[in-house]
Amino acid sequence: MEVIHKIGRRKTAVARVYVSEGSGKFSVNKKDLKDYFTTGPLLYKVNQALNLTGNDGNFDITANVYGGGITGQAEAIRLALSRAMVELDAENRSILKPEGLMTRDPRMVERKKFGQKKARKKFQFSKR
Repeated sequence: MEVIHKIGRRKTAVARVYVSEGSGKFSVNKKDLKDYFTTGPLLYKVNQALNLTGNDGNFDITANVYGGGITGQAEAIRLALSRAMVELDAENRSILKPEGLMTRDPRMVERKKFGQKKARKKFQFSKR
């Protein structure tokens, strides 16, 4: 099997994931997965596509991720891994799609408008 390369995005985070056959090594930005994502919910999000398709421990995965925060990076890796699992076997799509893993989350931070405090918050009106 050759190396599968997929890209995932979430907010401003971009993840490039390389999947190859192996013993289950998972590195993110040249660190071990558990060193990079320290909390349980983040580890669950990253491994969700592998667990649902029953492929945890079957592949060596290398991820390069940049931009955004730690949660956005975890979800970007999750989308890239989901896309890689579908490329491996088209049957995986029917497993991942109902869980919402094949859809890029389009929510972004709204920009700050001129003459306002924040994107939607206005300055307090004063009658006098």
